[in-house]
Amino acid sequence: MSPDVTILYDTIRWEEKALLEAGKKKNINIQMVDCKNLAIDLEKKPEDYGPVIQRCVSYYRNLHSTAALEGMGVNVINCLNTGIFAGNKLFTHMLLKKYGVPTPYAAVAFSKDAVIEHLETHGYPKVIKPTVGSWGRLISKLNDKDSAEGIIESREAMYPIYQVHYLEEFVNRPPRDIRAIMVGDKIVAAIYRTSGNGNWKTNMALGGTAEECKVTPEMEEMCIKAKNAVQGDIVGVDLMESNERGLVVHEVNNTTEYKNTVRVCGVDIPSLMIDYVMKKNK
Repeated sequence: MSPDVTILYDTIRWEEKALLEAGKKKNINIQMVDCKNLAIDLEKKPEDYGPVIQRCVSYYRNLHSTAALEGMGVNVINCLNTGIFAGNKLFTHMLLKKYGVPTPYAAVAFSKDAVIEHLETHGYPKVIKPTVGSWGRLISKLNDKDSAEGIIESREAMYPIYQVHYLEEFVNRPPRDIRAIMVGDKIVAAIYRTSGNGNWKTNMALGGTAEECKVTPEMEEMCIKAKNAVQGDIVGVDLMESNERGLVVHEVNNTTEYKNTVRVCGVDIPSLMIDYVMKKNK
């Protein structure tokens, strides 16, 4: 029996299990495919996948499996361009600016000396981020020249992507950010993520806490622009409340996590995702 929807994953999280359960409740035939076990013959017609919900955590598995499936005519959500654009913070930043979405001030430098020169000219603190990465890993706050030199020196020996130094202003804001879950052109739910244990990072994996955030027309308009900038269908948009400039968007998530948003807001996000994919595939 051909699947109605395929969920492509490389790690089973709460989100993937919830999607499977949502499909069962709707009597929709969901096929679960572990990308680590997937071999795609690029010279043959694709097997019957139905529309594919791309949920691979690995940036490289995500991109390459999407490229292979899309190239063979499979409808993948999110598409390859979204994986490329949203998966890279520099690419996302440039597209957000192009679409008129307010963002934190940012710069990119390609050597330790260039970073230090920029910081000495433009001032501290700044936040240094890998252009590709998630869960707050390898994100550091640069408070002075000594800390900057130490952090950047450690990166210079890493994989080449970590030698591209993406710098962002340390936004003057409440100790929280906003995660808005977009399904199509609608924010279906949003949460405040508040820093935990004195940490300035708000990632839930680092001890942050969550509470419901009221969606405003301004926020939704901004998130629609952000989603369209990366050509996304189902994304998580991360915003900060700058004390000087109001809402700014600092990230768009391609395979967004939504466990805590469901828990806090009580919105059946996986069911809404399945409905959207089925409707779009008609």
